[in-house]
Amino acid sequence: MKVLSIAVNTFRENLRDKLLYNLLIFALLMIGSSLIFMRLTLGEFHRLILDIGLGSINFFGVLIAIFVGIGLVSKEIEKKTIYTIVSKPVARFQFLLGKYMGLSLTLLINTAIMAAGLLAVLHCQDVPVHAVLFKALGTIVLEFMIITAVALLFSTFSSATLSAIFTLAIYVIGHLTPDLKAFGQKMEGLGRTVLEGMYYILPNLERFNLKGHVTHQLDVPVGDLLMIAAYGMAYTAFLLMLASVIFQRRDFR
Repeated sequence: MKVLSIAVNTFRENLRDKLLYNLLIFALLMIGSSLIFMRLTLGEFHRLILDIGLGSINFFGVLIAIFVGIGLVSKEIEKKTIYTIVSKPVARFQFLLGKYMGLSLTLLINTAIMAAGLLAVLHCQDVPVHAVLFKALGTIVLEFMIITAVALLFSTFSSATLSAIFTLAIYVIGHLTPDLKAFGQKMEGLGRTVLEGMYYILPNLERFNLKGHVTHQLDVPVGDLLMIAAYGMAYTAFLLMLASVIFQRRDFR
């Protein structure tokens, strides 16, 4: 009940964040602008709409996850409200979980709005919608869950600026982890160990990238989707546990 109350309050706070609306409006404009780019392209315009649409949803959703996520804890510290919170009979892990759930709900609703905008554009242009599109949207949401947990983790022990930089770095490297492993296999000694260690420790965000499947109309087996979902939820749970341990040990006196 305490976690739910914190989640609802966080969700309401996010709704008052102007940055949220600016990013959402810009994302919808990018999706709509695909109609303009379509007229400049010879053939394959269906793929262009899908690629720009999914890319916009992913990019702006990640920006929301990072720049709103890093403020979940840092804002409470800056406003000194954290002292009131930790003095109440609310466990610190409940506080973090509530904050995380509140932002996750915000991201889910924003993703639904952006997806509705994309579907409207596809409908206006008579572009066929396949089930793999909704599967790709589902994996994008899973990626948002991980990025939000990463932002929350860094915000428990670092400043807002450093948290944003670290989270953005994890996002970029997370999409390059397969390349890190391939590059590491060509090296010897310590370099290979470091790169392979980064591959197994850092989140492999490329697993959640199904945009190529959508544009080429390639279906994704249910078994693969379940594996992707299990990986995403397990990694998110690990990040939240780590954030809770760090936050529990932090002294606010």
